[in-house]
Amino acid sequence: MIIAAGVLLAIAAGSSAQTPETKVNPKYDAELAKKLGADDIGMRQYVLAILKTGPNDAIVKGDERKKAFEGHFANMTRLANEGKLAIAGPFGSNDKTFRGLFILAVTTIDEAKALAETDPSIKSGIFIVDYVPWYGSAALMQVTETHGKIAKKSL
Repeated sequence: MIIAAGVLLAIAAGSSAQTPETKVNPKYDAELAKKLGADDIGMRQYVLAILKTGPNDAIVKGDERKKAFEGHFANMTRLANEGKLAIAGPFGSNDKTFRGLFILAVTTIDEAKALAETDPSIKSGIFIVDYVPWYGSAALMQVTETHGKIAKKSL
């Protein structure tokens, strides 16, 4: 029994000694990682907000619809400028009623709901939202800045 325990201990010690140490990335920028909210592997928590066709999509028309979408775009701009919206965009035609996606830089679904509910198109029922926690690259937080440099026209 003592011999078996000794053999197991030797095997365990040998296997841990052979585990390669994690190498530090020579390009690592601690200041940038902190600014973007990155963990040790350059990732962070987000919440995906999947916008789907809502119950009032066919009902909200004319000036009311125009105003809702103007508010929708203004709200996305505000959230992006506040560092809360990493990515947003519409889906192409699909059979799932998916209309668009927000990748929100928050850690909880409750936080994501609070942000999404400030959107006039969601308030009016043009869209409804499904929320999913997501773990992805913290580099997404630089999209707004980069997009501002490559968009010839603004919405």
